[in-house]
Amino acid sequence: MLQLLIVVGRTLALGVRGHRELVLDNLALRQRRVARMAVAEVVSAPASPWQNPFVERVIGSIRRECLDHVIVLNETHLRRVLSSYPPYYHRTRTHLGLDKDTPDRRPIAATSAGPIIVVPEVGGLHHRYERRAP
Repeated sequence: MLQLLIVVGRTLALGVRGHRELVLDNLALRQRRVARMAVAEVVSAPASPWQNPFVERVIGSIRRECLDHVIVLNETHLRRVLSSYPPYYHRTRTHLGLDKDTPDRRPIAATSAGPIIVVPEVGGLHHRYERRAP
């Protein structure tokens, strides 16, 4: 389980461009790995998830919407699944706080724009439906 958390953390940390901080608990093993990533660490108190609710929310979303529905075969497979989740989260998944829009705004397609096609996301775990021009 610890190895899984390390892979998830490393993949997410490397996937976020422009952010140079990573919030951690006091686990020394993770702190040593973060020191090699050239990011500043912000250490929270042990067993205190309320100190960073944003991280808890992201971890919960990844777990509920992605990892709970996939049997991870190896580290490469986990990396592929986790790297496909952020584009889905920002371009496809609707957010109630954004009036059911995505963080990356998307245009509204005209009803006469063409047939509706399905676009698989996160390895087919989720799907996006859009209109294609005839």
